[in-house]
Amino acid sequence: MADPKGFLTTQRETPARRPVDVRIHDWREVYTEFGAARLERQAGRCMDCGIPFCHQGCPLGNLIPEWNDLVWRQEWREASARLHATNNFPEFTGRLCPAPCESACVLGVNADPVTIKQVEVEITDRAWSEGWVRPLRPATAALTGKKVAVVGSGPAGLAAAQQLTRAGHTVVVYERADAAGGLLRYGIPEFKMEKRHLDRRLDQMRAEGTVFECGVNAGVDVTAAQLRADYDAIVLAGGATVPRGLPVPGADLAGIHQAMEYLPLANRAVPRGPDDGAAGGGAAGPAISARGRHVVIIGGGDTGADCLGTAHRQGAASVTQLEIMPRPPAGRPENQPWPTYPMIFRVSSAHEEGGERVYAVSTQEFLGDTDGRVRALRLTEVEFSGGRFGPLPGTGRELRCDLVLLAMGFTGAERAGLIDDLGVEMDARGNVARDGSYATSVPGVFVAGDMGRGQSLIVWAIAEGRSAAAAVDGYLMGGTSLPVTIPPTARPLS
Repeated sequence: MADPKGFLTTQRETPARRPVDVRIHDWREVYTEFGAARLERQAGRCMDCGIPFCHQGCPLGNLIPEWNDLVWRQEWREASARLHATNNFPEFTGRLCPAPCESACVLGVNADPVTIKQVEVEITDRAWSEGWVRPLRPATAALTGKKVAVVGSGPAGLAAAQQLTRAGHTVVVYERADAAGGLLRYGIPEFKMEKRHLDRRLDQMRAEGTVFECGVNAGVDVTAAQLRADYDAIVLAGGATVPRGLPVPGADLAGIHQAMEYLPLANRAVPRGPDDGAAGGGAAGPAISARGRHVVIIGGGDTGADCLGTAHRQGAASVTQLEIMPRPPAGRPENQPWPTYPMIFRVSSAHEEGGERVYAVSTQEFLGDTDGRVRALRLTEVEFSGGRFGPLPGTGRELRCDLVLLAMGFTGAERAGLIDDLGVEMDARGNVARDGSYATSVPGVFVAGDMGRGQSLIVWAIAEGRSAAAAVDGYLMGGTSLPVTIPPTARPLS
């Protein structure tokens, strides 16, 4: 184990966030430097449990006690090797994953868990700065001559592509946006993950031999028939991109947008130079901007928080976030025991920056002005009874707003175009159906990530991308040495 007494003598510590009045005027990541010495002490809190339940919390099967021990011993390069053995992109998960591994940490039974997520991100950042992360090109003798198309360049597609390239296959990734990365590129705000982290990983993948075809809409610019003819296998990793709507009166008013209309425009407008002011996008700013507006965000999850932090930086007059569920408890509830991921009240960096959170309410109607733009919404408090949420009489009220952002999740994969043309079967949840080897109903076509699983976490997307790559490799070669992280039927306990 690491420090034998570390969990007794060292208190949990995480990096401080930059002052709110400073960070809302730029788009840089919110956390300050932590320092290697402090981080090594935090890694020393790991008890190297006989049964490390952090593995149960992490679908990647990360070797967490091993790299905690190596960091405590200051063997950073070996820690990086152990981290990258199970995770293609720890700089992404270390910044964006909600860390179910920490909720499953054995120390967390009766104390504060190990800062696993911070150890992870510090290892990978050290590895990049020291030049330890290099392209891993397959040897010429290992090239298979097989060609694989990966549709979608989010975390699942990137993980599948990197694994398949390293296995010796020729891999082409199709991305309909103008740059690779999926939601990592245009969905995740810069203040949560600066895009330089994504760009350097894409450079590594290109150096390994992966080809990226951006601005190409698979199913339109290249047809399903062309893909079937030109490639030996296809991996569908386009995500669950059909947004959940809000079918109430006035939903068609101007000023009401899906979160994934708003966030990509905001991300595209962010300047990435030394003088990156908060407005971005030149004098005009993005096409949908919160500047000077009274913003209401409907949906209390991570996407809603991303909208909240973005609206702060754009200079919103006010921001209110609505959630239909009641406010979660401050501590772990009895019906969500360790090592499950508990639904508790959390304060993200965006919530710390301002705005109001309103729980147990439902929007009944949007109200417009004479120009056809939303001016307010009518909401009511709700209670859960008989398997559904119902309004509480006498609690209705109006809430001023002239920009509404819908952040209520997604209902499945887009069918029109590639999915329909390939003829793959869908499941009852609106996802592409797959068997125990990530294979769809069409031979040679596989699916990974949210497109087959439904809306989920980045860590599950990477795990599925790795596992689907092993399935594809086995399909093409009759066997595989690539790791199989999780079966496709696995579901997170959260």
